[in-house]
Formats: sequence, C-alpha cells, structure tokens
Amino acid sequence: MATMQKLRDFKGPALLSHGFRPFFLFGAVYAGVMIPLWLAVFTGHVSLPLAFSPRDWHVHEMLFGYMGAVIAGFLLTAIPNWTGRLPIQGVPLAVLFSSWMAGRLAVTFGGWVAWQIALAVDATFLVLLAVAAAREIAAGRKWNNLKVVAIISLLALVNVAFHLEAHFHGAAEYSTRAGIALVVTLVCVIGGRIVPSFTRNWLARRTPGRLPVPFDRFDAIAMIVGVFAMILWVYAPTGWLPAGALTAAGLLHLARLLRWAGERTFSDRLVLILHVAYAFVPAGFFLSALASINLVAQGAGVHAWTGGAIGCMTIAVMTRASLGHTGQALKASALVQSVYAAIVVAALARVCAALEPSHALPLLTVSGIAWMLAFFGFAVAYAPLLCRAKRF
Repeated sequence: MATMQKLRDFKGPALLSHGFRPFFLFGAVYAGVMIPLWLAVFTGHVSLPLAFSPRDWHVHEMLFGYMGAVIAGFLLTAIPNWTGRLPIQGVPLAVLFSSWMAGRLAVTFGGWVAWQIALAVDATFLVLLAVAAAREIAAGRKWNNLKVVAIISLLALVNVAFHLEAHFHGAAEYSTRAGIALVVTLVCVIGGRIVPSFTRNWLARRTPGRLPVPFDRFDAIAMIVGVFAMILWVYAPTGWLPAGALTAAGLLHLARLLRWAGERTFSDRLVLILHVAYAFVPAGFFLSALASINLVAQGAGVHAWTGGAIGCMTIAVMTRASLGHTGQALKASALVQSVYAAIVVAALARVCAALEPSHALPLLTVSGIAWMLAFFGFAVAYAPLLCRAKRF
C-alpha cells in the first residue's frame, strides 16, 4: 500500500512516471523513422554524417538504438514487479532517456566528431541501464533476475566492440553477429517466460484443453543448444559444423514453441502474436543453417531473427505491457491488430528480399513501408495512454 501511495503521489510528467512510457513511445517512433531513412541512404537519395558505414549504421541503430529503448522499457517495468520496489521515475528516468537520445545523435551525426566521442556518448546508455537494473535487483534481493542484467552488460560490451571493430577494420562483422545472438538469446529468455505464462492465463479461462508445458529441462536444453549454435555462428557463419548446430537448435526451439499450445490462441491476437513472433526464432536457425552451407543468403536467417523474432516480439510486448500498466483491458483493437499484420508482413518481405535477390528492391520497399506503418501505428494507438497518468 505504501508503494501504491508513492506512485499516486508522483507529481512529475506522466511520461516520466514509469520506464515503459518514454522508451516504448519514442523507441517506436525512432524505429518507424529509421527504416525509411535507411532505405533513402541505401538508395543514395540521402547522405548523413554517420559514425559508421551506412550498412553498419543501420545494423547498429536497430540492435543498440531501437532494441536498447525496448529493453530499457521492458526492464524498468519488470523490475518493480520482481522486487516490489518503486519504479525508476522522474529525474533518474529522464537522465536514462536523455542518454539514449544522446547516443542516437552521436551515431547518426558521428562524422562530425571524433569517433572516440561518438563511442563514449553512445556507450553510456547501456552501461547506465545495466547499473540501474543491477542496483534495483540487488536492493530487492531478487538475485535470480541478475541473469537478465548479465545479458544487458554483455550487450553493452558488444556495443563498444562494434565501434572499435567498425573503426579499425572498416566493418563490424563479428560484433553484428554477436549483437544479434545476444538479443535473440534475450528474446528466448523473456519469450520462454511470458509466452507460456500469458497463454496459460488466457486458456485457463476458456474451455478445457491442452495447456502450455511449464519450463522444464527440455527448455533449458533448447536454450543451451541455441546459445552454443549462435556462438559457433558468431565465430564462423559458414561450414558444416555451425550448420548442424543451427539445425539442431532450430528443431529444439520449434519443439519448444509447439509445447505452448499456440494453436488454441487464434481468437486472442494479443496472445497469438507472441507465438507468431517466437516462430521466427526457429525459422532464423533453419535459414542460418542453410546459409552456412551456401544454399541461401546470410541475410535470410539474420532478418528472420531481427525483423521477425525481434521486431514482432517487441511489438507484442510493447502493446501488451502498455495496456496492462495503464489499467486498460487486455484486448487488441482493430488498429493494434493491423499493427501486428504490418510487422509480420515487414518481416516476411525482408526475408523474401534476401531469398530473391532479383526482386530485392520492391520487397525491401514493401518491408520498409510495412515496418513504418507498424511502428507509427503503435505510436498513434498508444501515445494517448503513455502520455496520460494512470488512474488508480
């Protein structure tokens, strides 16, 4: 009750009352802007004073820019639930958000400053986020949740490595794969917690039938094999050894998904989209396995993971969490359902662009437009909720 009263007593802007509010809203706007801008840079219509090559800039801002915002929004919302402590809000939250914004400017306009300055400004955000999260979890004595902080800390290190590799080697190949592997691992960790949980909660109110299998040894094995396969892929993306490991991981994660009774969720889009998002995880493993033996382009598996698993899962989490934490009914409106359709189309079109190089440009255009509509659609649907104080 004391915590609830303190939440009521917060007098600052509603946008700074909880971490998901600024990070989900502006992260979505940023994602919606970045892909069309990237396409304009890619086609030569726009030139920017970037800290990296255009390709590396695109990769970096999706992995560490957009994903950094979503991770922050999720983590700063989940930690108070884990610990029972007040959320980070007000000035401390504004500092975190400002450091994220500063990083985006430093990378996009990094050509105007020394590369060391761009690195330092950009690296600050994930370091601050990891420190803040570790402090809150330690204060709440919820030590089991420190594994999420460990992943964020590794992501912060990979971000630094990305800057160094891009500067000294001209392209951030290893750091790109390492960043993707870490974020996909985070999707598997968080997805493995929320997909079966939310599915079980929803199905329990319906007619009797199959329910998701709780986390057990099989899930742990799937995670271990998946991490091992991605480590091999980071080090050497081609060859029969990574192909075999990636295939095994794909089969295990597909079996993991099938254990969650997703076929029973078609009437609730908020739950269904979680299963659709996770389906891109094994798809990414399978396509990357094929790419390892040069049967398809590397970009097919990469974009199944990034545009598919990461893009769809972040949209799914942002829509659901924003409803739940602003006191709304957990129901997907027509606009939100169109957002889900758009993000799936964006992911599929991007994968197809890698599989069909002869049709790459029109497919990239379809993917970029659908991605933009998905994230701007989220912003339009949720900005009023995220900017308005919750009524207790």
